[in-house]
Amino acid sequence: MTSLRQAIADRRPQRGPFVAIPSPMAVEIMAGAGPDFLCIDTEHSPISDALLTDMLRAGELCGLPMLVRVRSALPQNIAAALDAGATGVLVPHVSSVEAAEAVVKAARFPPEGTRGAGPARAAKYMRNIAGYLETARRESVLMIQIETVKAVTDVAAILAVPGIDLALIGPGDLAVDLAAQEHDERTLETLIDQVIAAGGQAGVPIGIFSADREASRRWLERLSFVIEGSDALLLTQASDAACAPLD
Repeated sequence: MTSLRQAIADRRPQRGPFVAIPSPMAVEIMAGAGPDFLCIDTEHSPISDALLTDMLRAGELCGLPMLVRVRSALPQNIAAALDAGATGVLVPHVSSVEAAEAVVKAARFPPEGTRGAGPARAAKYMRNIAGYLETARRESVLMIQIETVKAVTDVAAILAVPGIDLALIGPGDLAVDLAAQEHDERTLETLIDQVIAAGGQAGVPIGIFSADREASRRWLERLSFVIEGSDALLLTQASDAACAPLD
């Protein structure tokens, strides 16, 4: 399996969906479409830690890198996903330097961070702790999500924090937050451009969430990483089309 971390660092185009339906079957179906990766979304779905492990197993059997959008930046959420065997994590709502530093500490083993080495699935239940430490230091992906106006304001300092592999723009939440700022006259496009520019200056790859393939096509002309839609979105669209009136 090609290292996703290296592909991100090399700016090789990567495109894959969120998986929000709580089922290993959903993972296998989405994997069969041939994406570059899958990202299991535990932030906006009822996926338990035990079920997450089974979904990661399914992705591993399909030979795909498996990311997890964790519920929050709490260290236990980050550790749970990585210990279960995730290739990497996407941490939502990172809006300050302090938050970024805390996320790096939680996701990286010493000396880069403070993550504990536990007898979990990733380490083959204690049989390969030393080997997993080496692999994780080399290949674990840490992505943060930029989705607030404050995060954009501080984006240069956030991206200067060592240990971040990619910053993903969340245009939906960013638009909601921008609309709530009474005296901010910037547009969503301006904020996105600011993040992309900061990524270029810091040497940190920038990605974005995209709703559909045409938007992904446009974004991949500027960026190299896109999370496109989700299994739940695709099911909604397909069922709406299938159940539409026949007249």
